[in-house]
Amino acid sequence: MRRPVSDGPSFFFQDSMLRIALPNKGRLAEDARELFRDAGLDVRVTGDRALTASLGDMFEAIFVRAQDIPEFVADRAADAGITGWDLVVESGRSLDCLADLGFGRCRLVVAATEASGIADIAELPVGARVATTFPRVAAQYFAEAGRAVEIVPVSGATEVAPHLGIADVIIDLVSTGSTLRTNGLREIATVLESSARIVARAVDVGRDTERDRALRDLVAALESVRRARAQRYLMANVRRDRLADVRRVLPGLNGPTVVDIMNSGDHVAVHAVVPASAIYRTVAELKALDAEGILVTRIERLMP
Repeated sequence: MRRPVSDGPSFFFQDSMLRIALPNKGRLAEDARELFRDAGLDVRVTGDRALTASLGDMFEAIFVRAQDIPEFVADRAADAGITGWDLVVESGRSLDCLADLGFGRCRLVVAATEASGIADIAELPVGARVATTFPRVAAQYFAEAGRAVEIVPVSGATEVAPHLGIADVIIDLVSTGSTLRTNGLREIATVLESSARIVARAVDVGRDTERDRALRDLVAALESVRRARAQRYLMANVRRDRLADVRRVLPGLNGPTVVDIMNSGDHVAVHAVVPASAIYRTVAELKALDAEGILVTRIERLMP
């Protein structure tokens, strides 16, 4: 087992465990820990300020800032990491996305003040100033769009830049867009879509090594949890002569499973995996078909 020895920011490990870089705080950190826990890999820390943690018998977590994770992975301080795709792109490091984990969804957008009248990047004057905490992404975006602009790197409070005359437009992350509207801004273009991803060095992906197989198993486990969260397992007893109607209500992943019930010739049990978003309507339709003993449960993991 690889055991960490910490002395400031440096870590030294034995070689048997894979290191996974996780965000050390914020919503990404909370969601990542929950995902690992649901996959059966509890994050076991020795204290609230621990820099490392055990993730079962094969993995070790190291906790760093989300924006530093691409560097940790690219520089081989970690075998893989979980962070926002926006931060991966901004880092410019050669990393591959192993899986989109579904949480932390947001967009990186170009926004202008309502008073500016600018509705499209084509309306930006030559040399327009763009304030952003994503200077690399911003420069690439406007270069590809053929727009000559001046990038103004800022460290925060991007929304206030146009109102102070620091910039004509901004590039910033939005989730609902409410913060932009509160500050008198409106979106005029989307630069990229982002969410939490598990990433590894591009040069290492696809190698048939023990390390690569372990990472593939980890990704499969995390994806099975994410897939299960969107589904429910439904069971019900229905009349045999209503099966044709039930099959239309319960298509399932490959159609419902039908099981004979002992000493009940008129009824059979049907089992199916149903989208969580459709469960209310599905139960109502089954009740209309005189289904009995309807049971809906959550699924812990769902493999394809």
